Amino acid sequence: MIPRELIDTAQVPGGVELRLYRRGDDFMIVLDRNELMNTRMRGSEEALATMTIDRLGARARPHLLIGGYGMGFTLRAALARLGRDAQVTVVELVPGILKWARGPMAALTAGCLDDPRVRLVEGDVGKRIEADKLSYDAILLDVDNGPDGLVRDANGKLYGMAGLAAARMALKPGGALAIWSAAPDAVFKRRLGDAGFAVEEVAVRARENGKGPRHVIWFATKR
Repeated sequence: MIPRELIDTAQVPGGVELRLYRRGDDFMIVLDRNELMNTRMRGSEEALATMTIDRLGARARPHLLIGGYGMGFTLRAALARLGRDAQVTVVELVPGILKWARGPMAALTAGCLDDPRVRLVEGDVGKRIEADKLSYDAILLDVDNGPDGLVRDANGKLYGMAGLAAARMALKPGGALAIWSAAPDAVFKRRLGDAGFAVEEVAVRARENGKGPRHVIWFATKR
């Protein structure tokens, strides 16, 4: 078996440390003993982009906000589906993740961060959402592990009533809030409805081939 090699570490605001490993051609981002993401399981992150864009239908100059770059699966899938008139704002909290994207994972990144449709913001996606009113056709959140936070306690604010209200205000009429989660959460699903969204819950396999763990995407349309 090919051994796992530690490539680098990165600090998350709030104190925890992420570790980037490589095993052969595969990369893994790890927190403590939890593997947050790896290059072998990208299906649900790609579905977050493609299924959201499909639900938006035909819109002139669509503007998407992606919260959390991660390994870039969602961004690359969005760019492949969107036209030339689209704009994608990507907000990433951890500078080290962007360093990895341009460094050891540059081949995987495939230049997506330099696409002219992409605006990259380093910072807290919650603050970006609060600042932008009626700005986005869709907000795609793949932050932490979903509503059940793992990486950073402050991420929980995104999934509370105040965070959902801010997201609703940041969306254009009929816009969609799409949220990735490692597992179902009936309480959070009800909260989305209480926050003024029409909610659809979809189970998606982690791997592109339809195998692997089941993840959840909530598509919450602004009423």
